[in-house]
Amino acid sequence: MLARAGSLLVCVLMLAGCTGAGPYGYQTGAPTSRVPVPGGPMGGPGPGVPGQKVAILLPMTGPMADRGQVLSQAAQLALPQGGWPALDVIDTGGSAAGAAKAAQTAVANGDAMILGPLTSAETGAVAPVAKGAGIPVLAFTNDAAQSQPGVWPIGITPDQQVRRLVAAAQGQGKTNFVALLPDTDFGRAMGSALTKATQAAGLPPPVIRTYGGGMQSITAAIKDVSGYASRRGVIDAKIREARAAGTAEGRREAQEILKTSVPPPSFNVLLLAATGDALAEIASVLPYYDIDRSSVQILGPALWSSPSSGSGAVSGGWYAAPDGAARSSLEQSYAAKYGGPPPPLADLAYDAASIARVLGTTRGFDVTMLTQPSGFVGADGWMSFAPDGHVRRGLAVYRVGSGGSEMIEPAPQSASTPGS
Repeated sequence: MLARAGSLLVCVLMLAGCTGAGPYGYQTGAPTSRVPVPGGPMGGPGPGVPGQKVAILLPMTGPMADRGQVLSQAAQLALPQGGWPALDVIDTGGSAAGAAKAAQTAVANGDAMILGPLTSAETGAVAPVAKGAGIPVLAFTNDAAQSQPGVWPIGITPDQQVRRLVAAAQGQGKTNFVALLPDTDFGRAMGSALTKATQAAGLPPPVIRTYGGGMQSITAAIKDVSGYASRRGVIDAKIREARAAGTAEGRREAQEILKTSVPPPSFNVLLLAATGDALAEIASVLPYYDIDRSSVQILGPALWSSPSSGSGAVSGGWYAAPDGAARSSLEQSYAAKYGGPPPPLADLAYDAASIARVLGTTRGFDVTMLTQPSGFVGADGWMSFAPDGHVRRGLAVYRVGSGGSEMIEPAPQSASTPGS
């Protein structure tokens, strides 16, 4: 199955606010429309309790107002006007201070749940207000550092992506991981995710190297992480020894040694986080340091789902992302109501509002129902919410090809499925 380009919010305004990356999601919003419900994609829940409201905190003004509009529209598909719970749209202005004020307004309005806000900084400002009022938050950031009891970041995180990729690689018998990552917030998040995922899988600790800007930094990091100096050093030492004899036989022996293949690196999996020119530069340098991509599996971020990411430079590389087929009904209903396909961010708002609708069938928006182990199925597939604020997701694994990306492992559909 070909991956849907641009369907991901891989980096949903993570940390300092990069725009989407990791996944980035049905019928119109009628009561019979399909929504995520506990355990799977069953029919919609019954009507909510009259008078119930949930808040959605969005940047309806300011530089991110276009995103706020998209999120509001998607949420209205799941919680249409005139139904219960009602959707209380509150403007954050796109700032942490504005988000905190919006959360205070939600509390004053008697809203039972908060959907959003959009960024990590806004989520950090909303959390103490919501927790103080006992209101659960489904935030749209993918910064897992904002996870805490009562606050669940639902953007697709580096932890979720890397965990899935490690499971897939381990399933193919590959157990020795290294990472070559940019010295950025995203790069560091990917490296931390790899350390945690390999430890949880009982695998050797990964070797992680970072690089700054420019080809020189990338080249030095690749040489270092591949152990090229020591691998090549054995051969060079033999050549020097043969030449030191100062004889014709020694020179002939040195020429023969020059033909010796450099031993392979000690790892069989390489995690990258680069896109664009940096990814092309890495791909061009790997063969120079005798990193054979037929024996070393390349892994990368869900950003690689888009051809514009430059992922074609690492054909055969893997990334983890939602199964695009799960998004089809959202695409149809969004287009029917708004006249065009849903942008990637729409997935998050639709799924969060749909979950709120499920919880709205009971009074009080019981958190024990939100954190029940069977989880929910939505536009981006299966997800479940842990009491500590962390979110698990079922992601598929894709292989980058010359004509697009092909799914090689389906997305898990429950917590008991390997790789979830």
